[in-house]
Amino acid sequence: MAKSSRLMPRDQTAHPRAYWPDYKTSVARSPRNALLSLEPTVTEETGPVFGHDILGKYDNDLIQNFTQGASLAIGERIRVHGRVQDENGRAVANALIEVWQANAGGRYRHVKDGYFAPLDPGFGGCGRTITDDDGCYEFMTVKPGAYPWPNRANDWRPAHIHFSLFGASFGQRLISQMYFEGDPLIRLCPIAATIEDQGQLDRLVAPLDMAASRPMDYLAYKFDIVLRGRRQTMFENKPEGL
Repeated sequence: MAKSSRLMPRDQTAHPRAYWPDYKTSVARSPRNALLSLEPTVTEETGPVFGHDILGKYDNDLIQNFTQGASLAIGERIRVHGRVQDENGRAVANALIEVWQANAGGRYRHVKDGYFAPLDPGFGGCGRTITDDDGCYEFMTVKPGAYPWPNRANDWRPAHIHFSLFGASFGQRLISQMYFEGDPLIRLCPIAATIEDQGQLDRLVAPLDMAASRPMDYLAYKFDIVLRGRRQTMFENKPEGL
């Protein structure tokens, strides 16, 4: 990826509405005044250095990375893989991808997670990897569980994995979520519903990939990320891509 580049303005027409009454926290967090457009600084366009060369042995293996291989996480083992590409299908190489998720019981390793599902002593819930020269990435993990959240009377988040994709700087960071094919909770989730274009929402759903699965070991899900263009992946903070 380029060492620096001019940041692109946000395309508000493709972004979910900030104010969505069914998503309760958006009522308090959505802006009440007109948005201001500020010129990016040099720091936002060029830095920082992310340490692409210091990834550890288990960084892309969430099943083992919390204990550094001493014990394994509990749950359904899965492989998540895909390709990061631009609108013309060209590979985006050397992109830093960070992921975080709940454990198999639907609980995050976070001090403010009050769900009574138990913590897994062998699972930390985060990892990272780098796309190769062909834009491909993969990581091993356990399938996250659904969990309730205090929104409406009985709202549940579908199983999902959070993605953060870095370009060359903080200003080129994109954030998204990956859902799983066939999950009935997706259509009931107020957060997913903020994406009103069904086609855009469908691009956040990873299909089961039996060809990339390993018998008697794990299932695989394929999640390609497209930057910009009509087939772009929906991002929470900047849908038009890097």
